[in-house]
Amino acid sequence: MSLFTSAHAIGLDLPRRPSRVVPTIVTVIVGVVILAAAAGLPIPWDDLGSLPGQVAHYLGLMFAAPNWEMLSQALFETWRSISMAWIGAIGCVVVSIPLGMLAASNVGPVWLRLPLRGVFAVIRAIPEVIIALLLLTVTGLTPFTGALALAIAGIGTQAKWVYETIESVQEGASEAVRAAGGSTAEVTRWALWPAAAPALLSFALYRFEINIRTSAVLGLVGAGGIGSMLANYTNFRQWDTVGMLLIVVVLATMLMDAISGAIRRRIMRGPRVRVIRTPQKSSAPREESIDVARVR
Repeated sequence: MSLFTSAHAIGLDLPRRPSRVVPTIVTVIVGVVILAAAAGLPIPWDDLGSLPGQVAHYLGLMFAAPNWEMLSQALFETWRSISMAWIGAIGCVVVSIPLGMLAASNVGPVWLRLPLRGVFAVIRAIPEVIIALLLLTVTGLTPFTGALALAIAGIGTQAKWVYETIESVQEGASEAVRAAGGSTAEVTRWALWPAAAPALLSFALYRFEINIRTSAVLGLVGAGGIGSMLANYTNFRQWDTVGMLLIVVVLATMLMDAISGAIRRRIMRGPRVRVIRTPQKSSAPREESIDVARVR
């Protein structure tokens, strides 16, 4: 006996079964649009069979015998890319934190909050490469162009993270400061900022990680760094040097991600303290390291 039959037998009214007509129609329409878009693309389907062989051929050219003679220059250009990413992250964070806090609904007034959010949305809609191309006409082909492009492009996303974090802070401390007669600025300084600071610092480091990857792309348009070197040797078809550059880029990115991730975890988990505990059966003290967050 089914559930509906047994329910009717004892006189219970169960809700109707949900209709699947609308989700099915939407799924069919989306599938038709995707197939129509794929059919309209000029894709040489006959050449797809030879694609794995071509990929294997170029991978062999790049990584079978990488050209390590250019390693010193590659490391120097990688350091320039990391410096560009770091300067861009600092500029982005310095601008986005105060503006993002003003765009929060529990800090800024509506006449200021809405225009700021509109500006952030416009910045997020423009890719970093487009911003770098626009800046090239003013600043020229220098690493400063890449750093400035990273700083401007990151403001939109970083500021969005800031005001969403500020808005998600629990109201207990804010209400206590307001009850003591604190102004909006004092509430922001003594209630919102201490609660949101670890998350905002973690987001700042994450912006640095994003900038490291993006700086290599900006180098392809002449912004300097390892990306420019990679673009030049790719155009010259020197695949052994290209392979070496890719190895350097991947290893440097993984190293910086690991360092930044460790710092972010330390910020979010809090510092560690040493507690001396004396066991009952022994007079020698024992040191143990515990997390402050766990103690709390």
